Amino acid sequence: MFGVTFARSIYLYSLPTDMRKSFDGLAGLVANHLRRDPLNDGAFVFVNKRRNRMKILVWDRHGFWLLYKRLEAGRFQVPPIEAGAAPEALSVSYEQLIMILEGIDLRTVRRKKRYTKPCGG
Repeated sequence: MFGVTFARSIYLYSLPTDMRKSFDGLAGLVANHLRRDPLNDGAFVFVNKRRNRMKILVWDRHGFWLLYKRLEAGRFQVPPIEAGAAPEALSVSYEQLIMILEGIDLRTVRRKKRYTKPCGG
C-alpha cells in the first residue's frame, strides 16, 4: 500500500478523530497527544467515531502522505475504545492493518503456528 510501506511502525490512535483534520492537524495529534515525532516514528492510523472513515498519516523523508478511506457500507473493526480513556497509540502490524481495512475483526483471528528460522550468531 502506498505510503504505509515506508513506515517502520504502525500506530492506531485510540480515540475517535475528527476527519476534517488534515496533515497539520493530525501531525499535531501525534506530537501533542501521543508524544511521538510524526517525522520519524512511523505511520499513524486515525478512525472517526462512526468507524466508517480512516486516515493514515506517514512521513517518507520528503513530505507527508495522507491516505483516506471511506467505507460505503459497514465499519472498520478496530479495537474497542473506552469512554474517557486517555489517547494512546496501539501498535499494529502491517498485516493487522490490512485485515482491518478488509473488514476482518482482529479479536476473532487466530494466528497458526509457523516455522521460523532460528537466529544464528
